[in-house]
Amino acid sequence: MLELAGIIILGILAQWVAWKFKIPAILPLILIGLLVGPIAAEYLSEDGTKWIEPVWNGEKGLFPGDGLYYFVSLAISIILFEGGLTLKRSEIKNVGPVITKLITLGSAITFFGAGITAHYVFKLSWELSFLFSALIIVTGPTVISPILRNIPLKKDVSAVLKWEGILIDPIGALVAVLVFEFISVGGDSGFTKTALMEFGKIILFGTTFGFTFAHGLAFAINKKLIPHYLLNVVSLSTVLLVFVESEIFAHESGLLAVVVMGMVLGNSKLENLKELLYFKESLSVLLISILFILLSANIDIEDLMLLYNWETLTLFAIVVFIIRPLAVFLSTTKSNLKLNEKLFISWVGPRGIVAAGIASLFGSKLQKLGVEGAEYITPLVFMIVLGTVLLNATTARLFAKMVGVFLTKSETVLIIGASKVSRLLGHYLEANGRHVVLIDSNERHIEKAKELRLDAISTNIYSDTLMDNIELNDVGYIMALTGSSEINKYAIEKYGSQFGVNGAYRLVSKNEMLDENNNPKEGLFSHKDDFNALIELTDRYPTIHEIDLQDKAHYESLIKITDDDKDIIPLFIKDNEGELHIISSYNLEVDAIKKGYQLVYLGKPFNDENV
Repeated sequence: MLELAGIIILGILAQWVAWKFKIPAILPLILIGLLVGPIAAEYLSEDGTKWIEPVWNGEKGLFPGDGLYYFVSLAISIILFEGGLTLKRSEIKNVGPVITKLITLGSAITFFGAGITAHYVFKLSWELSFLFSALIIVTGPTVISPILRNIPLKKDVSAVLKWEGILIDPIGALVAVLVFEFISVGGDSGFTKTALMEFGKIILFGTTFGFTFAHGLAFAINKKLIPHYLLNVVSLSTVLLVFVESEIFAHESGLLAVVVMGMVLGNSKLENLKELLYFKESLSVLLISILFILLSANIDIEDLMLLYNWETLTLFAIVVFIIRPLAVFLSTTKSNLKLNEKLFISWVGPRGIVAAGIASLFGSKLQKLGVEGAEYITPLVFMIVLGTVLLNATTARLFAKMVGVFLTKSETVLIIGASKVSRLLGHYLEANGRHVVLIDSNERHIEKAKELRLDAISTNIYSDTLMDNIELNDVGYIMALTGSSEINKYAIEKYGSQFGVNGAYRLVSKNEMLDENNNPKEGLFSHKDDFNALIELTDRYPTIHEIDLQDKAHYESLIKITDDDKDIIPLFIKDNEGELHIISSYNLEVDAIKKGYQLVYLGKPFNDENV
């Protein structure tokens, strides 16, 4: 009981430490597992036992017999199912040729390059060498996101790394499953006709069960055959059922079945897909926390000593400094990426949770089958995982500065709310060289923004998903433009320090409008016009105008006109270099206005006699 409770407590503590220090969770999880496992047994325990013993050895331990193997299998199946849910056909088509090549050509280069290296450096059989290389294809988002979250990068660079990690996770897992299944069905007789037939059965039953149950579950959800409060647990039980049933009909086909099931569900028109993803994400966090402490603790000191040689360093160096850059540079040929951007993408390639989890599962399976050299699989993959995470976590920021991809000034504008006013402003800002991102929980508003080719994210302002979005690293301004003053204030308070380093603005509330002496410095545009006024004016005059300024007195005279005319709202000052400066609600406090500057405003055009 103490050990089981300890694993959960330590796992969640590791997740908190990872969040607090902005590092990949896999790092503290594996280190804690090694500490309570092989390190404790060798150096800290008086009787030479592990503090947490995953396998029952007659005196202590959590899982008797093959219990650990069964738990790991079921946990990995749930994690891979969640990975499959994130893989969209539309994303593969639209993310661009660079990411498509990285997850196809890049994966093939890693697969063959690392396999050949492992064979000649560690003298592993070809089968095991290619299993190792299949396992290290993946670069998961759970390890990339914490590394890049605090590095301001050009949007294209962060997008490539993010989508590579998301899309390659289930693809890499699928390749590893297929290679393992090809090895396991071969047996001592080699790759005979019988082995190939068994392999075919695995592919057949894995894809059939995954495809069939995915459509069945989607039908049941869309037809409201499952009550809402049972939706998540029914989905979980269905995943476990698919895994177990597929294993019964064709041994080792379960992982393939759940990946296929996740991919099919993720691409189906499922009303509750987001809710399902949130539940599986929370469950995956708990399972990952338990899983990696268990797997790390299960490693013996003898396994670690297998890596205490120059071959390990050679393999790591070739994988990280030769194979990864080769895959990136060949995949980005004829792309718009610059040399320094290719170098940075080459440098950042941490392996993650899927690699380490499946390696432990397959390594233990092959050892039980008596496959020679199988004892190397788990420690070698763990070495690549820990090494790449440590390397990238400690050097990515410095390397970004060295190669010149570190953004010294964040100019992207994040607009909270995607109403017609926000879309009009966003379109104007984009036309004037500013990158704009709109966020809203209203799907219709997001769709309309995307129709204007604006970047738009459907999310709830009260969730933490924005904080984890590495594609927003170049945001330097926030404009809170919703109809709720509470939401606007909350957005500034929560996200101002991260996304509003150059300026965080919001619409003033009605109470603030009545109190001119307490005009908030973050007030946006006007002290007399709220959200409703902006919406009504946009309905009547859906145009943003520019008017030349002569000097500060001319500017102040125009502002005086806007104070008296409800059909004109000032927005920005545009200087001689085309830079836009947001007009705050205390708009008279501006720097010197020079001839050639322009006042940008919403509404009807100024009359010639007034200007």
